[in-house]
Amino acid sequence: MKASNLLVRCLEEEGVQYVFALPGEENLDLLESLRTSKIKLIITRHEQAAAFMAATYGRLTRRAGVVLTTLGPGATNLLTGLAYATMGGMPLVAITGAKPIKQSKQGLFQKVEIVEIMQPVTKMSRRIAMSSKIPVLVRRAFRNAQSERAGAVLLELPEDIAKEEVKEQPLLPIKTAFPIPAHSCIEEAAKFIEKAKHPVIVIGSDTVRTHIFDPLSAFITKTKIPFSTTQMGKGVIDETNECYLGTTALSQNDYLHLALEHADVILAIGHNIREKPPFLPTERKQSLIHINFTEADISQIYQPEVEVIGDIGVALTLLTKRLTPQASWDFSYFHKVQKILAEHLREEESQPKRFPSSPQAIIAALKKSVPTNAVLALDNGMYKIWLTRNFPARWHHHIILDNALASMGAGLPSAIAAKLVYPDRPVIAMCGDGGFMMNSQELETAKRLGLDLTILILTDNAYGMIKWKQEEMKLPDFGLDFGNPDFVKLAESYGIEGYRMQKNDTIDEILAAHIQKEGLKLIEIPIDYSENFTLTQTLKGKL
Repeated sequence: MKASNLLVRCLEEEGVQYVFALPGEENLDLLESLRTSKIKLIITRHEQAAAFMAATYGRLTRRAGVVLTTLGPGATNLLTGLAYATMGGMPLVAITGAKPIKQSKQGLFQKVEIVEIMQPVTKMSRRIAMSSKIPVLVRRAFRNAQSERAGAVLLELPEDIAKEEVKEQPLLPIKTAFPIPAHSCIEEAAKFIEKAKHPVIVIGSDTVRTHIFDPLSAFITKTKIPFSTTQMGKGVIDETNECYLGTTALSQNDYLHLALEHADVILAIGHNIREKPPFLPTERKQSLIHINFTEADISQIYQPEVEVIGDIGVALTLLTKRLTPQASWDFSYFHKVQKILAEHLREEESQPKRFPSSPQAIIAALKKSVPTNAVLALDNGMYKIWLTRNFPARWHHHIILDNALASMGAGLPSAIAAKLVYPDRPVIAMCGDGGFMMNSQELETAKRLGLDLTILILTDNAYGMIKWKQEEMKLPDFGLDFGNPDFVKLAESYGIEGYRMQKNDTIDEILAAHIQKEGLKLIEIPIDYSENFTLTQTLKGKL
């Protein structure tokens, strides 16, 4: 068979459902092989968006998403998406084209050393120089992408290699199990926890695995140890749980950080330092217990005294059996933080309505209108901090966001991928005007696919988060404002329903009406970020 056919058969054996792609002439043999495959080809309007979609698919399913691009600029446009996947622990396999390597008559036209360029942002980057090695390299690619910690892998398929005739057959995937944590480490961790007076839990992104939910829930139910989450760890445990303290949307100076500073033992479950730090070290030394699939990356701000390495679910099951709740544990300060933070959020959300809307008013309306089974896909912007802090996630993919590379432009592509994975769930893309415009062309992709999707665009005509940092540094307001197109007309030009919130509209009614409505629709909501600076300035006092 032709080598490109073999590669597609290998993808089929790996269980690939979609290939997100922007092909070129160097991919035409592979494209023809995909034409007769059961794999669905999703053509996008930009390679970066295709990579964001593939990464999100990998994140939601734990099976590597696949992205296909051509050589040169097609491949270089992937770089941010591959870094996004590797930093965020999302399994992804990228396949790029290349000019013939045995004989080429085009000199250096469009020739860029993609394999070498991608090495720093991938777990593996290889050229397929021999067609006979396709089965081995594809199997290695998926194994690398999906193994802990997950990330991106790149395979480059030269045009002449794709055309060759081969006799090889695909290698079948094999199931692997995570190692069981050592008994001695479980025992050491249990002793630290039992001796603690104020233990607390921080749940990170690596816990977002379906087999972890029940053991983690059982651990918290038995011990009643209060827990917080990182932004990417939101929803692993239903955040209406009585032990939930909050999400570390800020790195410091929030009420939640007072609780973390008060703790003498912190159980960091599934945390990886590639995500923005959920807490900073205090002068009073705290014991840190690292529970994860892989060893901790030691840094100035992350130095565990105990490491429990192996399957997180098994580790928690063993710890739950071993631990005895202690009468000496004192959670009274944590409960005080819970109460005061809840009162603070209620005060924020009960402020008089205004136009443009405050972030708190928008989130209060989302609490009422976003179904508990929905997926809310966030781009990057100031609203992400407000939402992760104020919005309680009810399930592990209720809110999906990136807080590792924290790239703008991923909101709409991520929502498109989420809708493909969860066709029966409501999916909402939440974007700032800056992030949305980085991949707004994917409106056409969503329309072509016939997706039932709600797109919220929060407009302040500026790079709002950077303006907030500028203000915090007491610098003049300079260089961060821009203009926007008419988003309603932009949506309508694609055949999509568009609506812009007006001064006399009630935000609760607007969101409820449009989110519940079927079909693809875009809603523009002007937002007032004047309280950004107040957020960090008013929370610096102690309780």
